Amino acid sequence: MQGILFYFFALIWLTECQSEKQLPTLSTNLKVDTSQQKIIPAAERIALYLPLLQNKKVGLIVNQTSIVKDKHLVDTLVKLGIQVVMVFAPEHGFRGKADAGETIRDDMDKNTGLPIISLYGNKKKPSPEDLKGIDMLVFDIQDVGVRFYTYISTLHYIMEASAENNIPLIVLDRPNPNGHYVDGPVLQKQFTSFVGMHPVPVVYGMTIGEYAKMINGEKWLKNGIKCDLTVIENKNYSHDSFYELPVKPSPNLPNSRSVLLYPSVCFFEGTTLSLGRGTEKQFQVVGHPELKSDFSFVPMPNEGSKTPPHQGKQCFGKDLTKLTVQSVLDQKKLDLSLLTSFYKEMKYVNQDFFLENLFFDKLAGTDSLRKMLIENVPEESIRASWENDLKTFKTIRLKYLLYD
Repeated sequence: MQGILFYFFALIWLTECQSEKQLPTLSTNLKVDTSQQKIIPAAERIALYLPLLQNKKVGLIVNQTSIVKDKHLVDTLVKLGIQVVMVFAPEHGFRGKADAGETIRDDMDKNTGLPIISLYGNKKKPSPEDLKGIDMLVFDIQDVGVRFYTYISTLHYIMEASAENNIPLIVLDRPNPNGHYVDGPVLQKQFTSFVGMHPVPVVYGMTIGEYAKMINGEKWLKNGIKCDLTVIENKNYSHDSFYELPVKPSPNLPNSRSVLLYPSVCFFEGTTLSLGRGTEKQFQVVGHPELKSDFSFVPMPNEGSKTPPHQGKQCFGKDLTKLTVQSVLDQKKLDLSLLTSFYKEMKYVNQDFFLENLFFDKLAGTDSLRKMLIENVPEESIRASWENDLKTFKTIRLKYLLYD
């Protein structure tokens, strides 16, 4: 009887997913094309992976983005009779409300009573003790397709723990909102950190499922080990699709504009300027108290930014909310003009630009970008310095693509 109910629910979910109304995506030239079907993330294709979880003790790597329609994946699987025994949470926590860089502590989910083990703090990788008794791991987190966004670093350590403990891993793929281009310097080994673990460019143009395949295939795990990996694919998705995230991927990426600007403006996290943390325009404004401009903002503590840079000070700079989502999509490259112009402005007012800890180099994955900015190298020459590494990466990338 239990098995019949199991497949009955799975059939219902599959039918619902296939009968969704059509919504717009973007075609290959990134213009709205209303003729294409709605993108269905892998988590909603529940009939494809539910049989793999039956009669298994399951550990989930999830956060607030791990939704199936309007319900959390944890609640969905528990309701369908799957034996979920452990939850692992990445940066920002299980509910996605913690500050960037804030230590996340182990906890318990109030809805289900499940233990939550933090993978952002003292521990980045599950221990054998954490995984004891688990038969299957499921990773379902919405990524934004940028090297220094730490969910792919968490993916790396999950895959490593999976391989070392002989536990199969299922990655439920999700669309990449920045999957329509590849750009930026490729990380150099000496700049490896949790905000950059692999030799990939800043924007790598792959979904999280494709990226998992590349980690395995390029033998980037410790000692070249491989995990037993299954990727459940998105439906109706291509790399030229526009996908508006239904849930904020982190507290300071509140909308599509911020997600699309993030690859270009996040470099400012390694500078003395503010990116609007502590406002309602996070990653959509750039400024500093000593600059001159008609536009200004005042960072104050809020959810996701308890102590924002330049708290309580009026910052003068640039308002990027004037840019349309379409105009940012059409660029298909990192916007270096922001870096070059603000570097010159800060020099003009005799203010330091780069933080002393050189976090900027970790974000860039190299020290050459910082040095070229200091030397006033033209933007075209900066881009040219990446070209050979980008060509090599694009060749590697092709081996692991699941979508057109």
